[in-house]
Amino acid sequence: MNHGRAAEVLEALSRHGWSVATAESLTGGLLAAEIVNISGASSHMRGGVVAYATDVKETVLGVDARLLRDSGAVHADVAAQMAAGVCRVLGSDVGIATTGVAGPLEQDDHPVGTVYVAVSTPDGTTVAALALSGDRGEIRAQSVDEALALCLSVLQAP
Repeated sequence: MNHGRAAEVLEALSRHGWSVATAESLTGGLLAAEIVNISGASSHMRGGVVAYATDVKETVLGVDARLLRDSGAVHADVAAQMAAGVCRVLGSDVGIATTGVAGPLEQDDHPVGTVYVAVSTPDGTTVAALALSGDRGEIRAQSVDEALALCLSVLQAP
């Protein structure tokens, strides 16, 4: 994983005066761990929710039950709602979310490597759809990197 990217995200958060929280499914806490691995993260990191089970996405993060029922947990709108939901739940300015299929088996007709990452800020929510390759660990690590890259991109936008 790219530890430098997490530091860059924290620097960008500092420039905005914003806090961050994570909502993770397939990454299972790796994203939060990557952020808190950086010295000084406590100035901006509010916390994280590992919403691995679909019902936790609904009951804790407020993801729409109908969306989960009709589309499953691997969906762009689920990622967006997870990111916005963690901001509400943990009182952060920025929410970063991950959901997808790390493998080894497909899920809800989505192939292994189908991942959505989302970033929610006071200015809106941005989602990226990814088609990653590799084994389970590699897909999870790439998901963390991609989530941090998306966050950095959003925070650096004019």
